[in-house]
Amino acid sequence: MSEHDPILPELASGRGTAREAGSGVGATLRQSPAATATSPRKLGEDLRRDFPGLVSADGKPWHYLDSAATAQKPQAVIDAVARAIGADYATVHRGVYTRSAEMTLGYEAARRRVAQFVGGREDEIVFTRGATEAINLVAYAWPDKRRVLLSELEHHSNIVPWQLAGWQVDVCPLTDDGRIDLDAAERLLTPDHAMVAFAHVSNVLGSVLDAPRAAELAHAVGAKLLLDGCQAVPRLPVDVAALGCDFYAFSGHKLYGPTGIGALWGRHELLEAMPPWQGGGAMIERVTFDKTTFAPPPQRFEAGTPAIVEAIGFGAACDYVSAIGLEAIHAHEAELVATLREGLRGMNDVRVFGPEDSAGIVSFALEGIHPHDLGTILDEENVAIRAGHHCAQPLMDRLGVPATARASFGLYSDESDVAALLRGIERTKRIFG
Repeated sequence: MSEHDPILPELASGRGTAREAGSGVGATLRQSPAATATSPRKLGEDLRRDFPGLVSADGKPWHYLDSAATAQKPQAVIDAVARAIGADYATVHRGVYTRSAEMTLGYEAARRRVAQFVGGREDEIVFTRGATEAINLVAYAWPDKRRVLLSELEHHSNIVPWQLAGWQVDVCPLTDDGRIDLDAAERLLTPDHAMVAFAHVSNVLGSVLDAPRAAELAHAVGAKLLLDGCQAVPRLPVDVAALGCDFYAFSGHKLYGPTGIGALWGRHELLEAMPPWQGGGAMIERVTFDKTTFAPPPQRFEAGTPAIVEAIGFGAACDYVSAIGLEAIHAHEAELVATLREGLRGMNDVRVFGPEDSAGIVSFALEGIHPHDLGTILDEENVAIRAGHHCAQPLMDRLGVPATARASFGLYSDESDVAALLRGIERTKRIFG
């Protein structure tokens, strides 16, 4: 395989089409496609121009503070998806004609880029419909279903699959500031545990797991560690080798990519030991009515025609974010978190959840005002937040609230978003006052 990735040569610049460039989706790159996407622009206001969704219908700025639910898409990703489903479209892995071969190269280049984004190998990345399917894959396909240790802050997608697949679930408590209590985890873990499954970053509290220590604790009793990385990959540098985990699940749409695509990274020797959990085309080696043999990983876990276009967009999103730099993104979001938490602390009828150093996410509750009412009034101010239980009902029980309001930042967020949110909160308090 060439050292250059053959995929959408102009997906970052947004100029022209692959066919106009004389290359198609399988063309050999001379340069990383996102190399000129952002430098040397400042995060926040400067990058907003890359995101057509950040303008409301009346042309005013939309203060989008729901990136933890799904991120807005940069024009580079939109263009990559449009070309892949339009002028460059063909199936993958099966066709002998040129365009299919080019699309296959592009699809596999996307897998390579996603793998590089988290520090893995391309044969360790399984494309899935999202992080939910990635966790389900492990929950159902891992052959040793005994006990799994979860935590009180997990998203439902890291609870329900284990229940449905027949695992015995144990629950690790949280510290007072909303982190997974790894001292408690050490006391809870026994050789009966085959798996530990924790969120790398909480989707409600923004608390960051000490993943290397979690891996050490899991491995000490012979268990494997799966990390739900949905909220980590858009805002923290991720290196699965440094984290020490065994599986890492994440989605494309929270990483500024398309919906309907995600990935499971797994150590290759572990994937090899797992049977397929869905059957069909593409995941087989040989089929007869007496017996079927299966392809090696990752193809073994990708039954049927894959999400070709979405995978291309996923790869484009990884390029876009990599060109900006996750260290810079994390620092930018940390400043916004600090500014918002300081503003909320100045309101004596607001309860703020989670640690001070939460990663890009701030959850809070106003005394006497339901988060849904707050969200509705904020919408009138062109401010979008999340209101509800955030698919984390056990955590709401732990916090003693039915719901919270959640503001979550992206690389396009800036101080004007924080100011608009604080103004909207003050207006809401006056209305209910």
